[in-house]
Amino acid sequence: MEHELKEFIKKCDIAIKQEDFDTLMNYYTDDAILVVKPGMIARGKEEIKTAFIKIAKYFNNTLIPTQGEMIVLEAGDTALVLSQTFLEANKNDNEFSMDRRATYVFKKTPQGHWLCSIDNSYGTDLISK
Repeated sequence: MEHELKEFIKKCDIAIKQEDFDTLMNYYTDDAILVVKPGMIARGKEEIKTAFIKIAKYFNNTLIPTQGEMIVLEAGDTALVLSQTFLEANKNDNEFSMDRRATYVFKKTPQGHWLCSIDNSYGTDLISK
């Protein structure tokens, strides 16, 4: 049986593709962080929404994220998701890889809903070599 977070992440990807950033913010904790790019982090829903708007513009409003293989490690109300993430866009001069090994951290609310608290599509690539 597939973990419910796989479907949750698929909904997030659809919201990003459709540039429905208001809906997307419903999937984040109030104090969430988004790794925009190495060295740049957006904190909280307002900054994250602004970052996604800028990311969409950077990719000429053609960004399509999808997930490949995904592993969910769950402990209590916390889950770590390791995911093969693919980004497609009509932009050829990308500074960073469009094929990534993302790491996401989710927290479960008292009502039983998952929310993303750490969104890091770069995964361990953030570590300098």
